[in-house]
Order: sequence, then structure tokens, then C-alpha cells
Amino acid sequence: MQFGLGLRAEHYEQILEQKPKLDWFEIISEDFLVSGGSPLYYLDKIRENYPLSMHGVSMSIGSTDPLNWDYLKQLKALKERIEPLWISDHLCWTGIRGINTHDLLPLPYTEEAIKHVSERVLQVQDFLGEALVLENVSSYITYKDSELSELDFLVAVAERADCLILLDVNNVYVSGFNHGFNASDYLNAVPIKRVKQFHLAGHKRFENHIIDTHDAKIIEEVWQLYSEAVRRFGPVATLIERDDNIPPLTELMEELDYARSVAVGATLAVALLD
Repeated sequence: MQFGLGLRAEHYEQILEQKPKLDWFEIISEDFLVSGGSPLYYLDKIRENYPLSMHGVSMSIGSTDPLNWDYLKQLKALKERIEPLWISDHLCWTGIRGINTHDLLPLPYTEEAIKHVSERVLQVQDFLGEALVLENVSSYITYKDSELSELDFLVAVAERADCLILLDVNNVYVSGFNHGFNASDYLNAVPIKRVKQFHLAGHKRFENHIIDTHDAKIIEEVWQLYSEAVRRFGPVATLIERDDNIPPLTELMEELDYARSVAVGATLAVALLD
């Protein structure tokens, strides 16, 4: 089982000097869609010692705008440069009429949207030459026109487009709280063969809703849900995201070690049941 961290600029020098013991780093693809400079310098140096995966936030796979082929060409060039483990993005839309909202917005869960998104995923996969890994997003609203649950929509897109799923365990917890569905039931209905990676992160809880902030430690309830995920899906690559209030690398490594211990415990529990 692989365990990794999101690559953040605050840690570049420390990673190069100390070479922490982890399996891979996940990059935000858009941070490196540049022609040169220090981002690519550090990317190349870190790539000498670690595998990388690419995680995007701007594909806007669910938008009604045409696919952004300039963006996809840059993405493919980055793929050829670093030879990533896989390429992921979000099952959402981020903009319309050429405007990027810089937010991961949920889709209406309809048959029409499944068809639209699946066709776009197939085009992207054909262009990139590999399966796309799509993440379930956290959400705070629903659409009155939705005909399906978020779970049914996610599974339908994955099956029709023959793509993979980045199962964000924290997002399942957050959306379950916000919309009143059972997070464990959600996990138990996701096809095992589709799940390529887990995300873990922290969030901020308010009186009647949760915001996915990636700025705090992972809470106990999410760790418990992660344990359930490992028991169901097995040794899936696991990554911790931190995008704000970024602590020292040593602190994140301690949290990653805890993820290892939770995964080992869950694996042993399954073995004992067998």
C-alpha cells in the first residue's frame, strides 16, 4: 500500500535535503503548467527521487463549455515530462463562458449530465492516452432537477466512461453530513474495481454544515471512515492533502504514519475475519 502527501512549495527545500520516507507526492497540475522557472526546477529535482501523480482543479469536465484543448495540451506535455503514476481531476464543473470560478461545483445528477460528462471523459482519455481518475467532490447545495443520488451519478459516469475513482473519504463525510446521507452506505456501494486512490484531509465544522477546507488535522470520524474504506477496498494508495495553515513537513509525516497504522489495523481486522 502506498502513502503520499500533496507537494507544496513550503516543503520543497526540506524534501530535497531530507528525502522523507514516503511513496509518492501528488502535485496540483496547474502549479506546473508554466514554461520555466523555479516551479519546474523543483519539480524535476523532486521527481528524481519520488514518483508523482497529477491532480488537476481546472479541467471542468462537467461544464457546458467546449473542452479546453489548450489546457489539455499543456497537461499532456506535463505528463510526458514527469511520467506520472496517474492523472486525476474532479467530477464537477469549475466555470462557464470561459470564466474560471476557482471552485469545484457539483453537477445536477441527471441522465443528461451523465451522458454529457461521460462523452467528455472519453475524449480526454483518448487524448491523454490513459484512464482519468475522477474525485467525488464535497458539496453544500443540491439541484431540484437532480434525478439520482451523488453516489449513483458517480458510479454511472465511472462505468460509462470506463474511468477510475479518486475516493475522497473526507468529502464523503462532509457531503454526508451536509446532505443527510450515510457515509458508510456510500462507501459500501462504490465498485471496488473502480477505486484507484484515497484522499484524506481536514475540514471546518459549523453549526449545521461542514466546509471542506484542507486546513486542519483529520478528525477521528474521518479516520474511522478511512478504516472502513480500507476494509472494503483493500490496499489503495492513500494521500493526505493540506492546502492552508500548512504545518512543518514533520507534522504531516506524523499524520501520514498514523494513516499507515489505521490501514494496517483495518487490514489485520479483515485477515482475522477471513
